Amino acid sequence: MAEETRKGGCHCGAVRYTVTIDLANPVIACNCSMCVRAGTLLSFVSPEQFNLDQGDEHLIDYQFNKHVIHHTFCKTCGIKSFAHGVGPKGPMVAINARCLDDVDVTTLDVTQFDGKSR
Repeated sequence: MAEETRKGGCHCGAVRYTVTIDLANPVIACNCSMCVRAGTLLSFVSPEQFNLDQGDEHLIDYQFNKHVIHHTFCKTCGIKSFAHGVGPKGPMVAINARCLDDVDVTTLDVTQFDGKSR
């Protein structure tokens, strides 16, 4: 796979976005207290590669730990399809690969990340 434009969003469809993403790169399975419970598989993109198409009014923001990541949830269905904030390399959007349309996550290269220890 190479960088491509994909659509994604929450379960109920209230939140929808378009992202330019390269799913040939490994996705991250983090073991922090939030990611392990939600089962997210994360891929990070720059803010310029992400566009929220609809649903800003349906998003609820949650922050924890260092308060640098905005974990956004759909207030209707509770799904966290993306997060945004500041990562080690600057501003970023964390895409939950499980929330991208028509992606078989069993075909993705998954890398484990020890967020629990950070």
